[in-house]
Amino acid sequence: MDFKNSSAPECSEPGIPGKNHPHGQPPSGVVHDNARHTENFTVIGNHLAQHRELSLLAIGLATYIQSVRPGTAVDIKTLADRFPEGPTRIAAALRELEAHGYLSRSRERTPTGRIVTRTISRNRPGHRTREASSPNKPARRPAPDKPPPRKRLPAVPRPSTTSPALLQTALEILCDLRRRDPRLLLSATDAEHLAPGVTAWLERDITPTAVRHALTENLPAEPLTRPAAFLAHRLTAQLPPPPPFRSHTSGTSAPRHPLRNCDGCDRAFRSPAPGRCHDCRPESV
Repeated sequence: MDFKNSSAPECSEPGIPGKNHPHGQPPSGVVHDNARHTENFTVIGNHLAQHRELSLLAIGLATYIQSVRPGTAVDIKTLADRFPEGPTRIAAALRELEAHGYLSRSRERTPTGRIVTRTISRNRPGHRTREASSPNKPARRPAPDKPPPRKRLPAVPRPSTTSPALLQTALEILCDLRRRDPRLLLSATDAEHLAPGVTAWLERDITPTAVRHALTENLPAEPLTRPAAFLAHRLTAQLPPPPPFRSHTSGTSAPRHPLRNCDGCDRAFRSPAPGRCHDCRPESV
C-alpha cells in the first residue's frame, strides 16, 4: 500500500538538547541549581570566567583578586601562602592576567621613601577609571593653607599737628617698651601705627617718661597675644585731656599755639611763630 494512513501517529521530532527533555534539563552536561545572592558576592564577567586563552589558574586567581577588599595584599608571597600553588605558578598566572589587561602592577615610592608595588585589578579590560588611567602619576599635594588675614589694629588718637620731632620721639618710646617688658616687642608696622597715638599724648605736654609709665603700668599677667592692640587700647582709653593754657597775669585762657621745631636743637615746642625754644634763646642782657 502506497497511500498515507491518516490515523497513524506522527513521527516524533529529533531530540533537541534542553527542549524536549523533562523540566527543560539537558540530557547530559552541567545542570545549574542556582540561588540568587543578596549579600557577600562578586560579579564576574563571562569574558573572564570563559576566557579561551587564560589558564584555569589565572582565571581563578583573577576571580579571587576581584573578590577581596581594596587594600588586600595580592603579592606573589602572600598568594603563595594563601593557596597551594607555589610562587612560580602564581607568578606565571599573574603575568597572564597582565598580558590580557586584567591586572597591572607598578613600583611606587611612598612619602616615607619606601618602595611598594601597586596592583590595579580591572574586572573589564579596556575600561579605566580616571584614577587607574595614570597609576604612576603622583598624587597632587593639597594646597597649603593660607595664613588667616591679619586683624586690623584698633584706631589710635591723632595729633592735631604733624611734627617730625614728636613723631620720632614717639617711635623711640615705642621701641623702648620691650626693655621694660619683653612682651611689648613691636614690629615696625605696629610701631608706625601706634606712633600718632603717642604723638597725641606728647603734644598734650605729657613727658616721655609719663607715657612709658602709662603704657607699661599694671600689665596683665597672662601672655599678650596682640601687644600692639593692647597698647592701642591704652592710648585711646587713657588719653589725657588737653592742658589748660592760662595767662599768668590775668588768669584768662590764652590761645593754644601750634607745635614747631626749634631752629637750634630741633626739639618741638609751642610758639606763635617759628624760631628757637626757650632753652636755645639767647639770654637777655
